[in-house]
Amino acid sequence: MIIYPAIDLKDGKCVRLVQGDMTRDTVYNENPGAQAFEWVQTGFNWLHVVDLDGAVHGAPENHHAVRDILKSVDIPVQLGGGIRNHGQIEHWIEAGISRVILGTAAVRDPELVRWACREFPGQIAVGIDALNGEVMVDGWVDGSNIEATLLASHFEDAGVAAIIYTDIDRDGTGKGVNMEATIALAESTSIPVIASGGAGSMEDIKAVKAASESHGLNGVIVGKAFYDKRIDPKEALALSC
Repeated sequence: MIIYPAIDLKDGKCVRLVQGDMTRDTVYNENPGAQAFEWVQTGFNWLHVVDLDGAVHGAPENHHAVRDILKSVDIPVQLGGGIRNHGQIEHWIEAGISRVILGTAAVRDPELVRWACREFPGQIAVGIDALNGEVMVDGWVDGSNIEATLLASHFEDAGVAAIIYTDIDRDGTGKGVNMEATIALAESTSIPVIASGGAGSMEDIKAVKAASESHGLNGVIVGKAFYDKRIDPKEALALSC
């Protein structure tokens, strides 16, 4: 099981939101590169980075912060947020991003996902962000009228490296990962699934660990609980091994 510490970028800073609300942000580090280096020093072997401004506005905006992160670490980085066309995908792969996450694009332009998987094998993930089972787009602002499992099924044979499943209602709350919905998604697809949203205690890490063994979950993304010190990063890493 892989634990992915999250770095969410807003106005060039490392922040955390509550349920995706851009007005409910807390700044945890004004230097994303330094924060990324801290996670590497802790022992993590992947980073999960989201350009929040890009997700809302439809095009990447925190270029400098992402590049600072890439300069600061020597581990793989997955990036999402506003990446919605061929040029943006190519740009970030060439810049050193190991895995590009396509969310809104996966709903509105599924052929883009298929093209990207052909061009960059093993480097494309699909972000499925759901509220009450419905996939949300444009930085979680708009609904899509598509259920998470249905969207995942569209890419079963596309070569997607992973699906990142976020329960929006849990995200940033620490109320616990929605294991029922995450496991249901994992059982519906052969694509590896990463749990996201709501991790707030070591019990959540243990639950994902158990599901990784019984249902094939790839791992879990942890953000606010690390920053607020509700979960000890080293203790979580020790459990994940």
